[in-house]
Amino acid sequence: MLADALRARPAGLSETLVLVDGLDDVLVHGLARIDEERAASLSALAAAFAGSPLAGRVTDSIGKIVAGTVTDEHLAVLAGARTALLGAAHDALLGTLARKRLPSPAPVEAPALVAGGSRSWLRELAIAGWRGVDHELAAAGSPAVQALLADPAARRLAVLLDGFAAELRAAAPVATLDRVPARRWADLWTRALLLSQDGFPADPGEPVDGRFLLLGADLHEHPTIFQAQAHGLLETAGGEVRLVRAAVAAPKVETITGPSAWRMLAAFPIFRAALAEHRSVEVSGLVLTGGGDLIWDESQVTAGEPADPFATARVRLDAAAAASLPPLDRHPAAIAEPVLLEGYTAGPDGLDLGGVTLALDLDRLPAAGPLTPALVTASTACLGLLRWDAGRWALQPLAVQATVKRKAVAVHAGDWALGPLDAKAAKAEAVAGTAVDVLRERAGRLLRK
Repeated sequence: MLADALRARPAGLSETLVLVDGLDDVLVHGLARIDEERAASLSALAAAFAGSPLAGRVTDSIGKIVAGTVTDEHLAVLAGARTALLGAAHDALLGTLARKRLPSPAPVEAPALVAGGSRSWLRELAIAGWRGVDHELAAAGSPAVQALLADPAARRLAVLLDGFAAELRAAAPVATLDRVPARRWADLWTRALLLSQDGFPADPGEPVDGRFLLLGADLHEHPTIFQAQAHGLLETAGGEVRLVRAAVAAPKVETITGPSAWRMLAAFPIFRAALAEHRSVEVSGLVLTGGGDLIWDESQVTAGEPADPFATARVRLDAAAAASLPPLDRHPAAIAEPVLLEGYTAGPDGLDLGGVTLALDLDRLPAAGPLTPALVTASTACLGLLRWDAGRWALQPLAVQATVKRKAVAVHAGDWALGPLDAKAAKAEAVAGTAVDVLRERAGRLLRK
């Protein structure tokens, strides 16, 4: 079935992405410099919404932008149209996988934010375009970020803007760049602009009880933060099985890398032990968002019995229901579908599934885990995340079963959550861990002062 899904190409997908590319090109050059070619791209975007509920607003906003009038309302409509196009592409791609999906919960209105400053800065960016961003414009977002950080309800938007501004500052002046990350910056701009709108709907979430069965861990390492995101199945008392995610994170410094990054998650012993020891987790009252994220709280979980992720996937994964992501999160780049693959032939180009080759995304293999490209290409079974990247499906391995020195082994990305099992890696981690302990002690001393 997966091979058939990989062969399928949703109707209209290419045309939709061309429309998005046209809008992204407009943002590269700026709304103050719309020539005939870019005006045609915006007109094509407006035409795509003919007959939809957004038709009137999109046509009116684009017409006024082309004429030289750019208001916050016009930009919000433009961002909404772009999000709708990428959301449609996301849904069409997931539709080929034929996995059961739960309906989206009714949203609730979020608390009002003091986001006028962020909207103003985002408007200036759109008018100037990425090519027009200099050091002064890149730094102009700092006051908005500081104002938002003072409000706990605005933390999501504040962190997004802070990261976006940091990327622009690092690239400024952007006019000197050989290549502009047009899709990425347009994604960040769009998301920030919509989150800055008054009354933007929020995900209500609901408390749940049950058993969390791990499938694998996706590790995200940034110079200043380390996050472990566990994908798994939640079994509830009513017999329902849902695909969910749970993530924990902690700040760090750039010099802490590889296995020693796990030390930064010392506040989450149950989470780490569940990954390293392949245990289930009993949850009580954890909040589950409509998008399928368990908000982890160590005081509401207890370690359960051992549970082999491969056995869990073989028995329960196909029948599990996945959450429907909220509109703002529906994007082809956000697709990360847990799958179990067996009976394939691994080669240099990927996994041959019987006439269809699935590319391997080996660049995502974490330095904080024992998975290696050699293990993946020698594997006989693989648990991973199916992703859509660069116009094709690709698999990010989370765990593999392979034969090493005539012995069957199972290797998971989260196996080193409590420390490396490999002697060489353990020795290197012990040295790096000393640095972590020293930094933590010095930080504590500074805080006490």
